[in-house]
Amino acid sequence: MRTDKLTLGFAYLRLSNEEAQGGESSSITNQRMIVQNYCKQNGITLVREFVDDGYSGGNFDRPAFQEMMRQLSQGKANTVITKDLSRLGRDMREASYYAEQFFPEHGIHYIAIGDNFDTERENIMAPFLFAMNEVYLRDGSRKVKDVLRSKRESGQYCACPPYGYRKDREDKHRLAPDEQTAPVVRRIFERAAKGDSSRKIALDLNADGIIPPLKYRVLYRDEFSREGAARASDVWNYTTVKRILKNPVYLGHTLLGKSKKVSVKSKKKVPVPRDDWAVTENTHPPLVTQQLYERAQQNLGRGSRDYRAYDQVRKSIFSGIAVCARCGHSLCSCGTVYKGEREKYWYLSCTHQRQDIAEPCTGVRVRYADLLEVVRQDLNGLLSMTDDQMEQMVKEALKRFGSEEVLKAKKLQREQAEARLLTIDKMVGKLYLDNAEGRLDDDRLRRMMADLEKESAGLKATLAELSVVSPAHEVEENYRRFFALAREYTQIPELNRDILLTFVEKIEVGPKEYPDGTVKATHRNQPYRQSIRIFYKFIGEMQGDATRALPVDVSILKQSENLDNEPNSA
Repeated sequence: MRTDKLTLGFAYLRLSNEEAQGGESSSITNQRMIVQNYCKQNGITLVREFVDDGYSGGNFDRPAFQEMMRQLSQGKANTVITKDLSRLGRDMREASYYAEQFFPEHGIHYIAIGDNFDTERENIMAPFLFAMNEVYLRDGSRKVKDVLRSKRESGQYCACPPYGYRKDREDKHRLAPDEQTAPVVRRIFERAAKGDSSRKIALDLNADGIIPPLKYRVLYRDEFSREGAARASDVWNYTTVKRILKNPVYLGHTLLGKSKKVSVKSKKKVPVPRDDWAVTENTHPPLVTQQLYERAQQNLGRGSRDYRAYDQVRKSIFSGIAVCARCGHSLCSCGTVYKGEREKYWYLSCTHQRQDIAEPCTGVRVRYADLLEVVRQDLNGLLSMTDDQMEQMVKEALKRFGSEEVLKAKKLQREQAEARLLTIDKMVGKLYLDNAEGRLDDDRLRRMMADLEKESAGLKATLAELSVVSPAHEVEENYRRFFALAREYTQIPELNRDILLTFVEKIEVGPKEYPDGTVKATHRNQPYRQSIRIFYKFIGEMQGDATRALPVDVSILKQSENLDNEPNSA
């Protein structure tokens, strides 16, 4: 143990819910006692404890761990101590990175007491310890899946109870009607069976002060973090009503396994095909009859129509592309007809201005013809560029990431470092095999492994420094892909949906800005300015001011373009 400076230590304690069921050996109390005794015996001043109780070691997105890393970056301690390596984490790659690279590079002394791991000593067996911790993680995940599968097949409900139900007090794997919310579910089905739309049902529930499902869980049933509770809306919406109406759980059937995690290390979930769902009938008391359920399904969506089939309906080419700059929601068509003119009074407006949603947007609006012309002009400006101008634009983009020569050199250096790391991994495996078969003694193995670990750490640090190569190289490739598409067009006389989807990823429309600071227009056809940011595929937003002078006089622009395209008379 070094004695040349004061040793200030952080204790990190972690216990997952699965490990908590295994007894006292890994409990937080036991970890705390082991770390405190170690600090007393080795003259370490324990500054603070960080505890993640109930968090898996499969990832490092844990509140106490992240707070400890922030405190370490501020220099409040120079030592981190855990009971063993598995408390730091069970993800082999991440745990190895923190223990063998991050902590040493930042001057932090890391000690795992039970595994005799110390960053100030050689740790020959570390790769095997990290690997075994991950094996434990994967094996535990497999066992949990097996248990859940067995429960589903036997009809046990092993998920959060849906709105209208609670866990049975005598059998936690069985659902029982919730006295507070079950009448609300019956009301929703009865109203839907009579022909009321999901939106009307949601508005009536809000008018009667009924608490929506997620908010009810936050207030009365489940424990949520502060961030999770903040996401619970105070109002019903038609999507929530539809979700209830479509759920067969209210017929007394159990439907589970509709989604799954992509891997043991990820929190992301993906949908499971309907044929693979675990469905068990008649597992709990139904809230509605089969007849009532079927009548509600018959009326569900009856009032909806495909308005695109009507010729008089405005069909916007900007659907899913034009969004509100204030809230990020899509812009939809709106407007009126005056003296037979339809196009003149066609607008795109923010869809998030409805009063039946939480925190509605103040909204933006743009005339459809103006947006159409602005995008067409910008695209024609790009299409009219010469090859030299395109090449110059690529070079200017690359300047933000470094010169081309430096990028090529870094790319070569990165490829060489990656190749050498692969070679080292193969050498490590062969060395341990030779040692196990008696062709290599233990002392020589330790020396060779120490040299390889040192070289490997240096190569990983080099790769971290060279990570800037990737985005710059992608920028160059993306610009060239965009201009390869642009060369297929000479000019766009009329913008359509296909051309828009070819070139444009997203369009952000901001609020109108009137002269002299006025909030609204004071007279008809008053000029104003409006931010219209166009994000092109592959290359993103072009440089320059996105604020446009509107309205656009299309007739003058068309006349000018026709003159430009006429052949010169000589």
